[in-house]
Amino acid sequence: MKQAVMLSMLVWCGAPALAQQADSYAKAHYTKQEVYIPMRDGTKLFTAIYTPKDASKQHKYPMMMQRTCYSIAPYGEGKYPARLGPSETMMKEGYIFVYQDVRGRYKSEGTWTNMTPVIDNKKGKKDVDEGSDTYDTIEWLTKKAANNNGRVGQWGISYPGFYTAAGILSDHPALKASSPQAPVSDFFFDDFHHNGAFLESYIFTFPVFGVQKQDTTSRAWYGAQTIKPNTKDGYQFLLDLGPLKNADQYYANNFFWQETINHPNYDEFWKKRGLPEHYKSGIKPAVMTVGGWFDAEDLRGPLTIYKTIEKKNPNAYNTIVMGPFGHGRWSRETGHTMHSNVYFGDSIATFYQKNIEAKFFRHFLKEDGSKNSGLPEAYMFDTGKKQWETFAKWPAANATHQKLYLAADGKISQQPAATPGTTTFLSDPLKPVPYTEDLTTTMGFTPHNYMSEDQRFAGRRPDVVVFQTDVLTEDVTLGGEIMAKLQVATTSTDADWVVKLIDVYPADEANNDYMPNKNIMLSNYWQMVRSEVMPARFRNSFEKPEPMVANQKTEVDFRLQDVLHTFKKGHRIMVQVQSTWFPFIARNPQKFVANPYKADASDYVKATHTVYGDSFLDVEVLPTGKEKM
Repeated sequence: MKQAVMLSMLVWCGAPALAQQADSYAKAHYTKQEVYIPMRDGTKLFTAIYTPKDASKQHKYPMMMQRTCYSIAPYGEGKYPARLGPSETMMKEGYIFVYQDVRGRYKSEGTWTNMTPVIDNKKGKKDVDEGSDTYDTIEWLTKKAANNNGRVGQWGISYPGFYTAAGILSDHPALKASSPQAPVSDFFFDDFHHNGAFLESYIFTFPVFGVQKQDTTSRAWYGAQTIKPNTKDGYQFLLDLGPLKNADQYYANNFFWQETINHPNYDEFWKKRGLPEHYKSGIKPAVMTVGGWFDAEDLRGPLTIYKTIEKKNPNAYNTIVMGPFGHGRWSRETGHTMHSNVYFGDSIATFYQKNIEAKFFRHFLKEDGSKNSGLPEAYMFDTGKKQWETFAKWPAANATHQKLYLAADGKISQQPAATPGTTTFLSDPLKPVPYTEDLTTTMGFTPHNYMSEDQRFAGRRPDVVVFQTDVLTEDVTLGGEIMAKLQVATTSTDADWVVKLIDVYPADEANNDYMPNKNIMLSNYWQMVRSEVMPARFRNSFEKPEPMVANQKTEVDFRLQDVLHTFKKGHRIMVQVQSTWFPFIARNPQKFVANPYKADASDYVKATHTVYGDSFLDVEVLPTGKEKM
């Protein structure tokens, strides 16, 4: 991985700034200590503790902890990052900030494991997981970190969000507040896969996650496995790479790549790495899960974790925040809040940091910690109205279900046609539909802008079918869950089904002043609002895939992630359906094979796909007083 890409990824994942800041606020106001904290099995985890200089027995501070696999640099007791904690606001309010390298990473001892499996019933000191490491760390800190008030908060974005979410299961009584942000919840559905479909756009990340270090180190050790393409065009590079099996030339010794390709289905390897099933009753800390509506990496994670805790722990303090952000981008203020070409307002990250995040931790770590925090159950940003909304529960209690039928004439209607009809298209895995037209993003660590990108480039291809409403005469707010209920067929034995929900702007829409791509016009812009992929092989079971029967009408149901978006009067609602989405999603051979990661070039075949007119999206609509389509 190129160093610049890695540094950018670390910043958005909430790691402290890597460069030493000699004149930083942190250095002027905090004292740094580096320690090794022993875990119950004897493994020692490297930890940096930053304590306010005015801390004393009479003026104690709560602790804010982040555990990460991405390095807690800068290392050295005289070296300080530019910023401590989730925000400048919290750094200046004053907390004891604790950063820790997790097992097997950087200066910590032990062996690295991706998404450490949870052990619910630990039987001895050798039964360790992220929950036990969190417990042991907090136990040490509350006893030995000077001038702490006995209360601990935990936060983290992305993989550190997973460690935060797993830390909830530590059950340590001093852990009072937890904020998993963009957390990974299950690698078969988040990050590396969507519904089991492999994100080939992640192909460049495997050195970071699949190489064990040999000793404690303050430097990255995995560079030897970095792929060095001779092009900046990721679409072409990965198309030329051919079948996924050809990536073995780079990753034959990468343990995570080998684990991935040898576990194509939702077997015990993946199941035991999933978090949600472990959130049984008895969640103790207050939880505020945070996500971004345009998070190309971990959109499912925050929604799933929030809903699971809510279902199994109805009496717990459990809230959710979803803003108009890409992955982790609420952690850094950009001034004008943009995603791709869409402008959402100014200083939205700062509003979140000051009025939501800082308030949450202040209440539970410095104030009385009652359930009456002054924050709502759900703080959700309407990405169409471009404003925050609050809800007493999510999905909202007053949402009503409506069906959007995909009629054969290309219209979206609320009732199925008397004779539904069909729409067909030819899908060729050798000429896959791109997921983006911004080629500069196809060689990065992970995708980003495509989540709100203009979809005209895709919808004007013959292998993408398009359905849309008439021009809306009133605002329509979709708020809640979306289910795709497809009736489809193929001339072959397998296919991926991609569904995209799109907001079509009117012809007179003016460009905003901050658009990064001056060649894009918002006139008739087709803004992607939500999208998802479903391999037909998993339509009945993620554990036991099965082929489609050629030319047989087949039901394929799957959930698109939640949405809060107002389609404004004068806009249209559009749905696109396609079967390739490259290189975001690896190409389905379209011929059923036992393991798509090991498919041969000859397995990739053209197929004609059919979408029946009784296919529909089940959406939740919020009352606006005049909602009509």
